[in-house]
Amino acid sequence: MITLTPRLQAVADYVPSHCRFADVGTDHAYLPVWLIQHGIIRSAVASDLRQGPLDRARATARQYGCTERFDFRLSDGLDAFAPHEADCIAVAGMGGEAIRSILSAAAWTKEHTRLILQPQTNVPELRLWLTQSGYHIREDRIIREENRWYTVLLAEGGGDDTVWTPGTLLTGNPARWSAGDDRKGHLRHLLEKLDRQLGGLTKAAEPDQERQIKLSRARQELTAMLEGENTKCQP
Repeated sequence: MITLTPRLQAVADYVPSHCRFADVGTDHAYLPVWLIQHGIIRSAVASDLRQGPLDRARATARQYGCTERFDFRLSDGLDAFAPHEADCIAVAGMGGEAIRSILSAAAWTKEHTRLILQPQTNVPELRLWLTQSGYHIREDRIIREENRWYTVLLAEGGGDDTVWTPGTLLTGNPARWSAGDDRKGHLRHLLEKLDRQLGGLTKAAEPDQERQIKLSRARQELTAMLEGENTKCQP
């Protein structure tokens, strides 16, 4: 049996039983093989932009005896998919810009489709784009794997009334935070990162004042959030 990393396990946790599942950018296909092994899905479409990762996906499926349950597809994002061919789509391990490009080219994902997104970069920009482009973020989860923090977004089509601020773009809308996440640890991590960025701006010969103001505001917001999390833990 395959054992998933915490990052991929967080994605797997959002996959509903018996859905028509697609793993876009599948690489080794660990996620869909795990889902098949545990009886969550009966079959999967595993796609990738490049032949090498798709060959690795085939090798994994062959190793675990479930090749016949796969449709392996060479595809640039969802280009090789018919609209609504999948009703649950995972896009994990890509940059936020790549995820945005994939969804921009597949407007049908706004209708009756569950999206499980795990961006590696540009997370604040992806959050903003989703809510401005006809998607609703249902849940915003953070996972720590070794020394890195990862975000997993559960999204679907629909209006999202989130009013974003510099702070919530970094943390996600607190109303959508997933229960049980180590929010205090993540907030401390973000605050340390903001302090480094602010320190760099202070030392610059010509500091970007607009960016400095935005980062300072974000730091104030995150400090208040951390104080609120600490208060929750007090008897």
